[in-house]
Amino acid sequence: MPRSKRLLLISHCLLNANSKVEGIEPYEGAFKPLILPLIEAGFGLIQLPCPELRHSGMGRWGQVKSQYNTPFFRNHCKALLEPFVLEVLEYQRCGYKVCGCIGVDGSPTCGVRRTYEGDWKGEIDGSFCLESCMDSLHDVNGAGVMIESLQELLEYHGISLPFWAINEKSPHQDVAQLLKELS
Repeated sequence: MPRSKRLLLISHCLLNANSKVEGIEPYEGAFKPLILPLIEAGFGLIQLPCPELRHSGMGRWGQVKSQYNTPFFRNHCKALLEPFVLEVLEYQRCGYKVCGCIGVDGSPTCGVRRTYEGDWKGEIDGSFCLESCMDSLHDVNGAGVMIESLQELLEYHGISLPFWAINEKSPHQDVAQLLKELS
């Protein structure tokens, strides 16, 4: 059977929800409504690294984009992503088609169209007000820090890819649209 020679970059947690912050995993392991149809359609999947996991481990708290939007974390993302961008170049050089990248909207790192901001900082002690912190949380238009870093690296290397996102709050609508666009 010949190779499809079609690939997609995909956010880490769509293939491994175990990497997410404890308590926010909306599925057991892989996001099957997306992953299984992609596999059945013959796509090879390139799992991007989870920069949050590789930076802060499994015991991390949920954070917002402004907490990750630092020169240090951006450098961390670029260091993680550079080998993947070189892999894309190699696939393209050999006649393969990297069809795009699928992120996770709402993520402070992997959001494509939407991410979250809020006034989250400081020590959780007697003066900490969780309600005030939660009230400051809002979703905003824009990409997460890792997706922005990936887009910058791709542009630097002259690679143009479409980006899609799954909104985990209403994923089936996004999946249907994405699968339609990829067919």
